[in-house]
Amino acid sequence: MNKRTKTNFIVVHCAATKPSMDTSAADIDRWHRERGWLKIGYHFVIRRNGEIEEGRHIEEVGAHASGYNSGSVSVCLIGGLSEDGQSSENNFTEEQWESFGAVIDTLTNRYPNAKVIGHNDISKKDCPTFNVGEWYAQYRSDDEYSNE
Repeated sequence: MNKRTKTNFIVVHCAATKPSMDTSAADIDRWHRERGWLKIGYHFVIRRNGEIEEGRHIEEVGAHASGYNSGSVSVCLIGGLSEDGQSSENNFTEEQWESFGAVIDTLTNRYPNAKVIGHNDISKKDCPTFNVGEWYAQYRSDDEYSNE
């Protein structure tokens, strides 16, 4: 295992799959292997029903964001593509958002100095189809009020 020695970023992705596709970490693992990769590139996958699946081992260097893999951990939300396959779309389910928040909480507690970013912050891709920085600021703001 190629162990990661630092974690500066938590990079959020989408699978670029249609809302009707019930894609799993095993599916993505197969896709990535078909591309010649060692295994799935993501550390966590959040399915349409909110189920959280593990991909690469959390301590292992991922394969998800060129130039950032050795210093980041990744979360992939299933979805992000319109049903007709023609455009990016923020079409994640309520269950996914709940699980996503829980995964982000766990990762930011484990890696308190890591910055939560979207793949689109460090590439020309639409992935994950929403502004992660805005989502995270709102999420943290909502979290502060819920603890009062």
